[in-house]
Amino acid sequence: MKERVASMSTFRRLLGYTLPYWRLIAVSLVGAVGVAASDSAIAFSVGKVLKKVFSEDSHEIAISIGPLLSTAFSVDSLSIFRLLPFALIALFLFRGVCRYIQQFCITYAGQLGVQDIRNEIYQRNMRLSLRFFNNHPTGVLMARVLNDVSMMQNGLSEVLMSIFRDTLTALGLLGLVFYLDWKLAIITLVVVPLMIFPTKIIGRHLKRLAKLGLERLSDISCILQETFSGIKVIKAFSLEDREINRFQAANLLFLNFARKTLKYQALHTPIMEVITSFGIAGVIWFGGSHVLSGQMGADAFISFVVAMGMIYSPIKKLLNVYSIIQRSLGAAERVFEIIDETPDIVDGPDALSLGRARGEVAFRDVCFAYNNEQVLSTVNLSAKKGEVVALVGPSGGGKTTLVSLLPRFYDVGSGSITIDGIDIRSLKLADLLQQIALVDQETILFNETIANNIKYGRTDASDEEVERAARAAYAHDFIMEMPDGYKTNIGDRGVRLSGGQKQRLCIARAILKNAPILILDEATSALDTESEQMVQQAINNLMSNRTTFVIAHRLSTILHADTIAVLDKGVVVERGSHQQLLESGGLYKKLYDMQFQGEGTDVRSKM
Repeated sequence: MKERVASMSTFRRLLGYTLPYWRLIAVSLVGAVGVAASDSAIAFSVGKVLKKVFSEDSHEIAISIGPLLSTAFSVDSLSIFRLLPFALIALFLFRGVCRYIQQFCITYAGQLGVQDIRNEIYQRNMRLSLRFFNNHPTGVLMARVLNDVSMMQNGLSEVLMSIFRDTLTALGLLGLVFYLDWKLAIITLVVVPLMIFPTKIIGRHLKRLAKLGLERLSDISCILQETFSGIKVIKAFSLEDREINRFQAANLLFLNFARKTLKYQALHTPIMEVITSFGIAGVIWFGGSHVLSGQMGADAFISFVVAMGMIYSPIKKLLNVYSIIQRSLGAAERVFEIIDETPDIVDGPDALSLGRARGEVAFRDVCFAYNNEQVLSTVNLSAKKGEVVALVGPSGGGKTTLVSLLPRFYDVGSGSITIDGIDIRSLKLADLLQQIALVDQETILFNETIANNIKYGRTDASDEEVERAARAAYAHDFIMEMPDGYKTNIGDRGVRLSGGQKQRLCIARAILKNAPILILDEATSALDTESEQMVQQAINNLMSNRTTFVIAHRLSTILHADTIAVLDKGVVVERGSHQQLLESGGLYKKLYDMQFQGEGTDVRSKM
């Protein structure tokens, strides 16, 4: 019962997305009325027309648009026979126009509704925190936006179309059969309840299989996303066969669910036809008996049989739509799970606006856990305006997590982080992010022009400002060597650029943003010596007059930091200047000696 209520709630919510397009739905309704009226007219007139055509003498014939509206005139059988094809063409032309209007308008309304759903799920995804994306693989999210919404789209279009056209057609023909003979009409409809039971059982299985099938399709999307993104590594290690086997295994799992779905889909129509045959047999038996006994005219019986044959078609379509609805609901539930996801990083009710910050940052007793795993424990750290704070330590020590708390990618578990003495949780998130520029170890560039990638730092920047930022990042020269300069499209993830070029574009983006606080997360870790030197010069320009937090494995890049904090297992175990930490002989000195062993005093003197 609860599942049925939940399904109805999901279905109503799904239909609710079409309500803004009620004008299209209204036009579609007019077309559906025309289709229903045409079908009723064909069924009602066929018996009478055939009777008149095959009579020998001149007769008065009724040309009917329905059982209640007709026009009588005298015409001979030959004239009727000659007019019949033209009347038939005209009727089907009218029916075709109405069907086109009905189908186009209702499916377009459904398409617009699904477009809104796709926009909403993408918008909701963009508003969620990094914790959500860490818990949901990229391929799964892509599948929700593409595959799940596409299944919803197909279902919604079919449902809307059938609700209007087939329901009205069935009602019109139903009224006609009761008008012709109510006893035979009851025999016709006796089998309809028998159709409902197998339809519900099949629909329930299809809904379950749809959700499981979409999960398997999500697995395929994950594999595609991983392999295409990591194709260089796959080829470097000659793992093509391994990935092909992994894809084929996932595809086979999806095929198993698809096979079961097709089995139930294929089973529905034969069951409906067998059940329908009982109604047809009953009508022929009792109706034929009435004709033979003179209780019913042959023309009325012919009209009834035609109407009965036509009425089963929309009824079967309506019952088949139930199965389509169930598959769509399976997809809709997965989509609405994402839409209903509540962001855990939001503005408070009294969030404060902030102009340009001075850049004084303080971490006070900060603790943070990820999925019940303690990552940071009672971290205290501060930076005055324009100071450089370096974070070093073994991998997994919590360095990246610590700086990720500053722009509220995550919220602290306990303690606080302040900018200029104001708790960042009391600031508007948009204002907070305007205070911080990030250059990450992973160079994130988009399949856009160089200029637009730099403008991610500030989308309203002028071309002159973009160029100044590129010059400060030592990127202008190589940009001008590109085919179209700043208008050159750099391809997916900047595939046409070297590592150093990508990093300098990211630095130019941060320079253009001109934020008072800067986060550098191992910005030179993946570069060769020559590229590192040029990128380091760009970073020095970027750090000027900014409060900077630097995460670095290469200790040579942070020797002149105002404060170096050593993190190990989420705890600040040492803090001080480079010289102070060397003299203390702790973990920092151990890391320093390990990194520069064998290079001797010559290297140290250069530092």
